[in-house]
Amino acid sequence: MTSGRILALSLLACVFIMEGFDIAAMGIAVPRLEDALGIPPASFGWVLTGILVGLGVGGATLAPLGDRFGRRTLIVAGCLATGLFTLATPTAETTTMFLLWRFLTGIALGACLPNISALSSELAPHRLRATIMALVSAGIPVGLFAAGRTAPAIIEAWGWQGLFWVPGGFALLLAAILWLILDGGSPAHTPDRAAEAEPAGRLPQLVLFARPWAFPFAVFATMLGLNALNLYLLNSWLPTVLPQAGMTLDDAARITGDANLAGLAIGIAASALVDNWRKGPALMLLFGAMGLSFLTIWLTAPDQTRWTLLLMVGVGGANAGGMVLPGLAAHLFPAGLLSSAVGMGVLVARLGAFAGPPLGAAMIAAEVPAQTFLGVAAIPALACVLVALLVASALTVKARVEAAA
Repeated sequence: MTSGRILALSLLACVFIMEGFDIAAMGIAVPRLEDALGIPPASFGWVLTGILVGLGVGGATLAPLGDRFGRRTLIVAGCLATGLFTLATPTAETTTMFLLWRFLTGIALGACLPNISALSSELAPHRLRATIMALVSAGIPVGLFAAGRTAPAIIEAWGWQGLFWVPGGFALLLAAILWLILDGGSPAHTPDRAAEAEPAGRLPQLVLFARPWAFPFAVFATMLGLNALNLYLLNSWLPTVLPQAGMTLDDAARITGDANLAGLAIGIAASALVDNWRKGPALMLLFGAMGLSFLTIWLTAPDQTRWTLLLMVGVGGANAGGMVLPGLAAHLFPAGLLSSAVGMGVLVARLGAFAGPPLGAAMIAAEVPAQTFLGVAAIPALACVLVALLVASALTVKARVEAAA
């Protein structure tokens, strides 16, 4: 790869770092807002869902425009809007206002993130597409780790509001730099992708729900949805749940950050397996290890060291799933359908992810023990293992279409 492509990929990864920090910010802030604003944690279930709804709306309605008009406009505009809405979040004083700002932030992220995934695939060598996409999206666990590790210092310096000022400012800086660095053309038609089959039609989103793409899209979106449920359930409520097991708020934030950072290594390793080994078994191994880690937590008494190690496998695995699955899309769909597939996948996945924060809020309100709360996360992980059994059949669809072209 050229130095220009490496720089572009590095900056795209920074957008995911910003997203990871932004995702963690609300969850870390929630247990502190009861004292600051008098709002109990259980009231934030729908607030934590707001960004997911926005991600789905933005992913389905705005992200596919990148397949027609180029990626840069969607990516830069999404970063700019994300920065402005994130900076506005600390002005909220009620759950309704928090919900509004998080919803708008989600729309902005939903517009740009699928285009970042698609562009990273197009910039990568063909044999390393899943690995490069995973490395770029590895910014999410890096951002989650950074939020968990720096939250105590940020809160001490600027209060809970600083948790939103940091990613908001970073997003605005990225918008300016990416406008200067990225090519303004339509990368869906770069020369090294021109030979790949591209579906016809003015609305490529609809192609995903018809033959032959409906089956691979169903497999892809189902795993995204189940994994997203776990990702947002855990990252929204882990800083609140762990203190119920005897840990301090600061320790809970740090453990959450460390567990998410583990997703970086797990995701890179799993993506290498997807690129170079059998894709279905690689995903079964990833999600199976997640499920076993949460089952072990469910069956053991709280212990900070043991739980930290198990959460590195479980929470790290959820983050790794978010890295690996967009890379799988590069093997399932042609280049001209990739932004639409990832964008619509984001929308369909949110149907599962929407359940995460409210489910957590219901368990918090019911005073469910921490072991049981975390053990529930084993269910979506093990369901992903079953869906991964269908990956091999889903992969044959693209091969048949390209052979017939």
